[in-house]
Amino acid sequence: MSMRSTSFIMLDGQAAEAIEFYQEALNSKLLYKTMYGEGKDANSLPEEVKTRISHAVLQTGENDLMVADIFPGQPYAIGDQVNICITATQQSEIEEMFNKFSEKGQVMFPLQETEFSPCFGIVKDHFNITFQFFMNDTTSSWS
Repeated sequence: MSMRSTSFIMLDGQAAEAIEFYQEALNSKLLYKTMYGEGKDANSLPEEVKTRISHAVLQTGENDLMVADIFPGQPYAIGDQVNICITATQQSEIEEMFNKFSEKGQVMFPLQETEFSPCFGIVKDHFNITFQFFMNDTTSSWS
């Protein structure tokens, strides 16, 4: 099984500012960034949503740090800003882990195909920790 876990910071409109800060303060390198306005449904989004960061990856030393803004209207609570993103290369691995977490946890986003992943879902486990499960064809760094 090829899997990695990555810290994922979720913010409410401050992701661009956070990325800039982490680049300077942690000497991080921006590997990837996309905004909601760059997605396939961009034309139907309000202007203030289009400039929010939908996903960014920073390389910080030997680790990746993911940063994004929530989509306006999604629940946002202080304490929920840091998630753990589990990335695996096999859909069966993602499904198995997601299902185990779902047994005692709360599904926040059902496991499904998305624009950025063939298999993605979010579960808050029974310890109140939010996990994102993400299938990628490689667990190597972003390019």
